[in-house]
Amino acid sequence: MTELAVFKDERKRSFLNAEGADKPLKSPLPQPVLDRARAYRLQRLRDEMARQDAAGLLLYDPVNIRYAFDCSNMSVWTAHNPIRYALILNGGPGIMFEFKGCEHLNHGLPGVDEIRNAIGWMFMCAGDQAADRLPPWAAEIADLVKQHGGGSMRLGVDRMEPEGVHALKSHGMQIVDGGKITETARAIKSADEIELMRWTIRVCEAGMARIYEHSVPGVTEQELWAHLHFENARSGGEWLETKLLTCGPNTNPWYKECSPRECQIGEMISFDTDMIGPYGYCADLSRSWTCGYAPMNGTQKRLYAAARAQIDHNMALLQPGLSFAEFNAKSWQIPEAYQPYRYSLAAHGVGMADEWPVVPLHPDFESSHGGQFEENMVICIESLIGEQGSESVKLETQVLVTKDGPQRLDSFPWEM
Repeated sequence: MTELAVFKDERKRSFLNAEGADKPLKSPLPQPVLDRARAYRLQRLRDEMARQDAAGLLLYDPVNIRYAFDCSNMSVWTAHNPIRYALILNGGPGIMFEFKGCEHLNHGLPGVDEIRNAIGWMFMCAGDQAADRLPPWAAEIADLVKQHGGGSMRLGVDRMEPEGVHALKSHGMQIVDGGKITETARAIKSADEIELMRWTIRVCEAGMARIYEHSVPGVTEQELWAHLHFENARSGGEWLETKLLTCGPNTNPWYKECSPRECQIGEMISFDTDMIGPYGYCADLSRSWTCGYAPMNGTQKRLYAAARAQIDHNMALLQPGLSFAEFNAKSWQIPEAYQPYRYSLAAHGVGMADEWPVVPLHPDFESSHGGQFEENMVICIESLIGEQGSESVKLETQVLVTKDGPQRLDSFPWEM
């Protein structure tokens, strides 16, 4: 490897912990930043509930619960085992329904006015008692909405099995799309949220630097991906939503998950972090570089230059009030040779996970796709460039929409 050292980008090393790569990063953010973000997020939900005329909001999605109350409990497990839930009442209390033995996880959280035991009526935990548990669960929710809803029975629900919907409707509840409430509320970030997100990005970039440091011939895709997990976990992060790190021929077509394949010198290594990090915020960044710090060949340079052109062009368009249709019309037009291998999105929102809005790439954009970018949205600008028989270059940057234009939140170096 000595003969290739001149090609190694030493800028990336600076993203490791300055106190030593063997040490985790420690957040410098003071408690008031988190306290203000918590209050802002809950108020955003309450304001959106009022705007959409919902008497209550029932949340099962652990990301929505985290946004509302900042409480987490086995978030990945509860994403597919809907046992704990939150109820926010318009003009009434915020109630966390926690499963038994975990009540203490919510102590001290300012948005939680009351803690109750959850009633788990899903078959996995209730078995043949599921039908018996469903009526008291529905009655409790309905009684709270009747008590605090001011006569309205409109309940926003983000995730629900059909049995739950039928049980609530039997009490006269009108079920509306809670996802429209939560996604609209989450789309606009406060200054404190941006500070929390910047820290997650800082941790993610340290993980990316670790990947770069170990991008040598013979390393497997899975080994490289583990470095991002490691940095995230030891610095207080949560989980990775995907396994999108591949090298060489595995990069095209995109969406192959990381495998035991060993990376070879000069091959392109491409990845998408999809990292839920400290404070529950997402760092959704993509980069591509060569294994072994070898210079790019002609094809790699051409694909990479196209990806950078797409990123830079589309990012420059972002401004408050720009409609998605206008963005689409002005967006970078992907050449025909790259279209069969394209990414489906040009841009999407991000906060505590990927969020609304989602703006398809121009070949997939539909004229009926309404909406506009707004100040203090955080938008990921995407690029995936490949052609028949080539590797793929995947790039993505995370951008704050301000009144003065786009402001990148990540700063990990590009290759060119």
